[in-house]
Parts: sequence; structure tokens; C-alpha cells
Amino acid sequence: MTNIHAIWGRIIGVLLLSSMLAGAAAIPAPAPVALSAKLSEWNVELSHDTIPWGRVTFTITNAGSIPHAFEVEARGMERETALIQPGATATLTVTLTPGRYEVYCPVGGDSHKKMGMETHLQVVGGKRAAVSGDGNTERRGPPPHEMREGPGLAATVQTIHVTGGGPVIQILPGPFPFPDSAAPILQMFGNEREGLESQVKNGPYSNNVVPVTGSFTFTAWDKGATRDSVDGIAEVTTQDGGHWKLVLDRVQTKDVPHHPRFGGVIMGLYYHGNTGVHTPLVPTITSAVAVWAFGHLYRDDVLVTDNAMVHVMLVSRTRRDGDFALACWDCSTNPIDELQLQILPGAGERPLSAPGGFLFINWEQSSSQHPA
Repeated sequence: MTNIHAIWGRIIGVLLLSSMLAGAAAIPAPAPVALSAKLSEWNVELSHDTIPWGRVTFTITNAGSIPHAFEVEARGMERETALIQPGATATLTVTLTPGRYEVYCPVGGDSHKKMGMETHLQVVGGKRAAVSGDGNTERRGPPPHEMREGPGLAATVQTIHVTGGGPVIQILPGPFPFPDSAAPILQMFGNEREGLESQVKNGPYSNNVVPVTGSFTFTAWDKGATRDSVDGIAEVTTQDGGHWKLVLDRVQTKDVPHHPRFGGVIMGLYYHGNTGVHTPLVPTITSAVAVWAFGHLYRDDVLVTDNAMVHVMLVSRTRRDGDFALACWDCSTNPIDELQLQILPGAGERPLSAPGGFLFINWEQSSSQHPA
């Protein structure tokens, strides 16, 4: 009798185990999740910021005015779309395990990401949790080297001190040396294309240069968003004998055509040319720092404007020794020692008393350091 009970016990156990396994096998696989993403200058917007694990299809729309792309990355997994033209839509289907994922635009060697086109997606495991988010989640990632401020948190600030050196040249208006290279890129600029094409014929990036004299030193602080700051002085005697002095003490953070920015100070960008960042009528470069600022501008000790629009870049060398002509269309791998200073009049003000109404000065052997 005991043996019969033992046999029946084993049979019942096997049946229960079989029933449990059958029930487990019947658990449905997670249903695919559909997310929408909108790309623009310089944001990434996801329809939801938290989703359950499993197969996900992103439908990505480029709502911006220049080409973008879409990438999902975490723990060694990277998947991205091809370049998405303005107004176009693409899809990307991936299988995501639980964890936190970076979602960003990889265009320009991650320069678009550094400009703010970054957000995060949380993928949760276990039970199929409801998709969360408000359906219009705009997430602009914090700028590089910035921490959120709050109790117990302090902003991490990156600082750079730049000194202009070597030959100093003034760049005068003239034809752009690489019109054939720029032509296909201009197609993507819509209504702004006409203005850019006029610069191909007579613009600020030319081989029409003259040696001048001058000095330029500045310090810039990348604190993120609108808290960036700059402090510097440039003095230049131009080709017509005029003595110019520029005092920098505040950054400029409002977008103007072809000068996108996320804060007035950005470090370590790969941009210009065909990268989709900034104007195409500039050789592609790698920058140690780029600054957009307002300046106090004097000529022969007389104030010209307190609102000069200033763009400063310490970049990889674009001009060759000797005649200082533009040497390359893609200069991104050259040593970073060319300091460029561009000065335009303030909004609504008269052109500067210089050829073309602007000042464009280069220091060809410059240096930088990062103070503690």
C-alpha cells in the first residue's frame, strides 16, 4: 500500500510539474512597443521616457532644418539610423533589455549630441509595466561636463585659457576656395541658400589675406546653458592702419542662422563643412573651444559698439604657411593651433569701417591650457 501511495505521489508531482511548465510556456511574449521621436535643432523628443523591455520600434521624424540621425546606445549595444533629411521619417527596430539607454543624434562625430540632442530612455523588466510619459516628453540633455545643481550637488565647470600666437592675418572678402565641395551641402539649406551662395562669390572665408599685428587672450568657462561666461581682450592693427580693441565679458546664447549653440561656450566640437553643424562655407575642423559672445568694440580709442557680435574658435589648422591660403576642405585632423576671431556689428547697427563691414583675424600658432 505504501508503494502504491508513493507511486501515485510521483505521478501527481509529475502532472503538477507538467502543468506548471505548460502554464509558463503559455505566458505570452512581450508585445512590441511603438515609440515616436522628433529631432530638431537641438532637441530630441520621445513620446515616452519609460517603456517595458522587449522589441521596440522607433518612428523618427526630422522636424529640423538640417539632416540628423538617431542612435540608441547602452552597455556596448549601439544601433542607429542612416542620415535623415529635413522633413523625412525613418524607423528603427531594436530589442531592449532592462536598463537606461542613451538616445541621441550622432551627426558630426557626436557634435549634435554635444549641442543638446540627447535624452535617456528607461527600459523596465519583470511584469509588463505600462508605458509612462506625458506623450510629449522633451528632453534636452545637460551640456558636456555639467552636473545638475541641487542640494549636495555642484556644477562641474570646464575652463580654458587661450593665448593667440604666431603670424597674425586679416582675412578680407573674397571668393570661397571650395565652391564645388560646398555646392551639394547648400541644397539642404532651403530659403537660406541664396544668402550662402552669395558668400561663395564674396564672403569672409577667402584666400584674400594680409599680414597684420595684434594680440588676443581670453578665458572661457563652460558652465552649461546660459551660465557660460568669457573674459578676454583682443587688440589688432588692421591693414588700413586702424587700431581696434575688443573687450569680451558676456556670452551670446540666442540662435542666429548657421551659428547654432547650446550655451555660449562649447568645447571639443567636430563641425563646419559637411558635418551638419554650423555653416557649410567653412572647412571642416575640430575645435578646442568655440565661443559666441557680445563685445565692447573700439577703433582708435573711440567706442564703436557695446554689442558687437563675436565668434571665437581655437581650431585645427586650416591655412598653410607662407601665403596663408585655405589648405583643406577637411582639416579636422590637423593640429589645433589656429585662433579665429570674427567680429560683426550688433543687430541693426552700421557695418564696421573695415572691408566687407566685418573683422576676421587669425592667430596661426596659438595655444591653450585648462586651469584647475
